Amino acid sequence: MPHLLSWLTSLFLSGKIAASPARNARLLNPAASIGADEPDTRLALHKLEENLFSWLLSATPSRLGQASANSDRVLTELAQRIRTGRLEEIPRQPLTLPTLIRALSDETTGRHDLTRIILRDPALTGQILAVANSSYFRPNEQVIESVDQAIFLLGMDGIRSVISATILRPMLAARNSNEALFAQRVWRWGMACARAAEQIARVQGGDASTFFMVALLPALAYMTLRREVQRIYRGQIPGVEVEPQVVRQALEQFDWSTAQLLAEDWNLPPRYHAHLFSAERPAPRADHTPLNDGIILGTREVLRQSHQRNLAEEDLRKLLRLDERQFAIVRGHLLGNL
Repeated sequence: MPHLLSWLTSLFLSGKIAASPARNARLLNPAASIGADEPDTRLALHKLEENLFSWLLSATPSRLGQASANSDRVLTELAQRIRTGRLEEIPRQPLTLPTLIRALSDETTGRHDLTRIILRDPALTGQILAVANSSYFRPNEQVIESVDQAIFLLGMDGIRSVISATILRPMLAARNSNEALFAQRVWRWGMACARAAEQIARVQGGDASTFFMVALLPALAYMTLRREVQRIYRGQIPGVEVEPQVVRQALEQFDWSTAQLLAEDWNLPPRYHAHLFSAERPAPRADHTPLNDGIILGTREVLRQSHQRNLAEEDLRKLLRLDERQFAIVRGHLLGNL
């Protein structure tokens, strides 16, 4: 794991996130203080991560474990593109994002202020209502017909999360049939992690809406990396089908750096970078962040709901820093959404 000072130095000197092919930080990454170094914990997380990649990439664990003659070539090129800020598939900052981020970050922004901002963009208004009426957000069977009604029913924190999901949803939509299943699954996984992180932050008195958006960034990073690998294959290994094991390696090695690159490229507030950094490298004996717990819980539950191999209940409870009451509340909300 890179030293904190050297990592920060490379970040600010390059102006981009430095990508290192050799890394220890994994997306499913618990705090060291709850047994991250114990063999049983490492094995449980390894299995959960393996099951996640098998589901997302529609490939068996044995296929994902196969060697590829193209791996070094593709991953070296990918690392260089990330290091130099030349990812061709990184999505552009949504036009409405800066205004909405400022409004959502301002505690003095009221219900009517936010409604006025949203209504300036008719397309955004329609998209927000569609997302608000999805199973992930709608509190009951009542159809939400207006932005004002959505804010009234969901509350300011709820509408903040709806807006974040609405902004990111088009970037996670499939472009063609080849990526349709991956796009569908990565969106569902990202939403499960985001809702879990949001609820954990809420029961712990944290910034729920910020953690919701931060927890969606790894899903967007996965989509970006898959598309970039596809582009590298087309440009440098024409005629060869993209191998799922190479995509898996790309996701494992560059998930956090790509999420940070997205946050930087979109000029998200510093706290977004801080949450990503704290989750990537949880300090020994530090509090477990909602992002860590949200990704672990969201991954486990979306796999369970999809009838995939996942994680035993007893192992899940060992990995999360949630008391019984918090766990029941968070999980109840999450299962209601899934």
